[in-house]
Amino acid sequence: MARRWQKEALKSGSHDLETNKGHFVAYTTDNSRFAMPLHYLENNVFLELLRMSEDEFGLPRNGPITLACDSILMKYLVAVFERGFNEDLEKALIVSVV
Repeated sequence: MARRWQKEALKSGSHDLETNKGHFVAYTTDNSRFAMPLHYLENNVFLELLRMSEDEFGLPRNGPITLACDSILMKYLVAVFERGFNEDLEKALIVSVV
């Protein structure tokens, strides 16, 4: 699944000139823009967000990836991803995201 989303992130136009190499752009439901490293596509919490987004919005076609969350949750998740977390916190985050 991560490889499929990596391909979509690169070809959907969400990998624009303002994005650093090794990053992709996704938008939240409140239209906030996030440039995130590609390694997030290997994170189980982020993969769950992508599954939810695919269910709600479908795969992007010639447009940006829209995540099924608002910017407040995304900022929190990015902060947690940056700090790192253990398996218990990962499970709790997945439950809270769903």
